[in-house]
Amino acid sequence: MAIRVAPQTGVGEVLAELAALEDPKARAINERHGDDHGVNLSQLRALAKRLKTQQDLAGELWSTGDTPARLVAILISRPKEYSAAELDAMLREARVPKVHDWLVNYVVKKSPHVEHLRTTWFADADPIVASAGWSLTTDRVAKNPDGLDLSKLLDLIEAHMKDAPDRLQWSMNECLANIGIHHPALRARALAIGERLEVLKDYPTPPNCTSPYAPIWITEIVRRQGTPA
Repeated sequence: MAIRVAPQTGVGEVLAELAALEDPKARAINERHGDDHGVNLSQLRALAKRLKTQQDLAGELWSTGDTPARLVAILISRPKEYSAAELDAMLREARVPKVHDWLVNYVVKKSPHVEHLRTTWFADADPIVASAGWSLTTDRVAKNPDGLDLSKLLDLIEAHMKDAPDRLQWSMNECLANIGIHHPALRARALAIGERLEVLKDYPTPPNCTSPYAPIWITEIVRRQGTPA
């Protein structure tokens, strides 16, 4: 049975509850994706919901370096209270895929420093940091493309995606697909790049899920949207 967490629970109590939620079978599955924990994420979210927003506790949980604690920290944070330097340091520490993904999507994207961080990270020498810059760029491609040079992005993808490290490659491929989906004038070129590079062409995709292979991804989403191909 889960421990009932009070609003001002300390780090020790949160770590104890997370330890009680650890499931060896879940850990084995997560470790195949590079995530070093066995906590069910629905239960982790429920814990964070009970804690509510607590910026000081979030900082203390992040400082433990423990993956589940960091995931809780992200969920109970106030994104606007982090400085750009703090978010940069956190991103560079976030080597676990789920922590990296949640930090970018739940904190950085809601930060007033998001555009500064996007441009700072985009061409970083560390491919994991650069992948965050590409993920933030993909968000702009889909929602706020004004000021982006989409043709240049396609040039970079065409030149570098094939040989990029896995996580950077994934982010670049996501950007490629979103250019093709959201920008009809560039769709033919995005499809051609995907077909030529064949990145993630053989990626195992469960039934009823869309392949991450960009030509299939673009074509399927455009079909669902009912927009001209």
